[in-house]
Amino acid sequence: MSRSSETLAFFLFLSSLLFSLSGSSDEVHKLLWDHGIPGGILPDAVSSFNISAGGDFSVELHGPCYIQFDYMVYYDHFISGNLKYGSITSLKGVQVQKFVLWLNVDEIRVDLPPSDYIYFHLGIINKKLDVKQFKKARSCRNPATFQEIWEVPTSVDEIPMLLTE
Repeated sequence: MSRSSETLAFFLFLSSLLFSLSGSSDEVHKLLWDHGIPGGILPDAVSSFNISAGGDFSVELHGPCYIQFDYMVYYDHFISGNLKYGSITSLKGVQVQKFVLWLNVDEIRVDLPPSDYIYFHLGIINKKLDVKQFKKARSCRNPATFQEIWEVPTSVDEIPMLLTE
């Protein structure tokens, strides 16, 4: 193999690693569906997103967002994770309210072949929910419109320690 062929092969390899797709709200919801994840898992307030060839993605919303599903869900201004067919792993920027606590959603999975359920992993807690509520992207709501929220933290890190040594 000649030196120029090796250089070209290396360049093509490198560019495939750096390949990135970006787009708008409708495109990210379609991309989720193309990966077996219901598009309504993200709100309709997406201002931009990027995804690498390896599945690492970032989503920027117009601002922080709250949506009521079976549970209240908080979306940070920036969301990131890794998208593979049927799953989102290493998820950052999404929290769910369980009683008075806000818990980080670490992972989202669907059954393969698809079923009527979607699975959320919150640390050691796993929750199975009906997938129907995530079929359509919903609009963000002002947290003040939800009577059931006592105090809305911006991050789970702001929750005081509940257990002491």
